[in-house]
Amino acid sequence: MNAVGSLSNSGYAFLSAAEVASELRVDIAQLNDLKRWWDALPRDQYLRDGGRYRSRRHSCFIDEAGMLTQTPHRAHWQPTSYNALHGGLERWFDPIAPEVVQTKAWTHLLDAIATIIAQIRSVKRWYIEAHQFRIDTTDGIGRPTPEGAHRDGVDFVALFLVQRRNVRGGETRVFDAHGASGVRFTMEEPWSLLLMDDERVIHETTPIQPDGEGGVRDTLVLTYRANGFQAPP
Repeated sequence: MNAVGSLSNSGYAFLSAAEVASELRVDIAQLNDLKRWWDALPRDQYLRDGGRYRSRRHSCFIDEAGMLTQTPHRAHWQPTSYNALHGGLERWFDPIAPEVVQTKAWTHLLDAIATIIAQIRSVKRWYIEAHQFRIDTTDGIGRPTPEGAHRDGVDFVALFLVQRRNVRGGETRVFDAHGASGVRFTMEEPWSLLLMDDERVIHETTPIQPDGEGGVRDTLVLTYRANGFQAPP
């Protein structure tokens, strides 16, 4: 079953890197050229659990009729109903580097996701937030989702594993938001993709622990929302 079929049927779809290359028509080698930019992410200064395990950058875009435009830099905001730990807080992260967002691979990737989800929900424009994450094990345990199992308050979420090295754990869990069914698996292949209908499922990733020196788990998270960016009332 392809990504659209799985997403329609189950509320989520998991694609291998080969399936990402085929269904999104993206060159994995070009995506690999972006990996080095995860080495220069500033520390997340907003972690309310006092941790120092997360680094990130964040930028926003609008995709309209296949035309991708970057918006002026803005804060990331979620209501407490979706993020009990960090909701209600305007979080200003450094923007994603121009050297990343100006590449053909980046533009194509964001638009390709929009094309897939448009087959499920056709809208005039998508409001996209892009997050580069690095979770490390410098202080021991790193928490990819310190807020626990959650929805993001958007329409669709695309989670790419960029790379992971010298870590164990990090099991991804996706559950029906209105029932008891769910799946658990560990994303290990670079540029594998988890696509989720945020209205239908909740998700989380368990903590990672070191399994050697310099343990990290790098991801790219893209969220797509039809009714504008989330913002304080």
